[in-house]
Amino acid sequence: MKKYFTTLVCLCIAIAINAQSAEKAKSILDEVTKKTKAYPSIVADFSLAMENLQEGISEVYDGSIILKGNKYKVSVMDVVKYFDGTTLYEHMLDAEEVNMTEPLPDDEENLNPATIFTIYQEGYKFNYVGDGTADGKACHEIDLFPENRDKPFSRIKLIIFKDNLQLYSMRQVGKDGNSYTVTIKQMTTNKTVDDNTFVFDQASNPSVDVIDMR
Repeated sequence: MKKYFTTLVCLCIAIAINAQSAEKAKSILDEVTKKTKAYPSIVADFSLAMENLQEGISEVYDGSIILKGNKYKVSVMDVVKYFDGTTLYEHMLDAEEVNMTEPLPDDEENLNPATIFTIYQEGYKFNYVGDGTADGKACHEIDLFPENRDKPFSRIKLIIFKDNLQLYSMRQVGKDGNSYTVTIKQMTTNKTVDDNTFVFDQASNPSVDVIDMR
């Protein structure tokens, strides 16, 4: 009976600690989202690291991104994606080809990068891992766990700077051994960005084959 009581007390303490950890993580993420949504635009350079320790794969690519509301332009690995809020233009530079589509809101393959700041709000459990440092600055470390077990990844790790509540990195741990880490190298939030930035300019690229798949 005594052993049962001790186990029950330990379980209750663990549940309380987990609840406090989740509450702290949510509070920080809410502040990050609030601050990010207030920016008129986000212009950033980043690195994309792909790793598979079992296969000995470790590759890093540089990229850039421009966000404005639900519009974006992202360039990485010889592919430039433009999204004007409705139409997605995927420009494959090597093939000199652009595919035009209208992605659905829940289309994970063409997930809007802006959702990285609100991804935790639905379908995830979260945990405040602890304090740390990144790039010489104090930061928060938060883990997200998908409630849907059919997701191809088991965890998303977010590193957030304490001083300005800006995202430093996001690491997605895949169930197949592949992990992807996006690290923000430089970010500006006060630039004026024209809406034409998010539309592929066919007139300036006459040699590119445009395929309308809408």
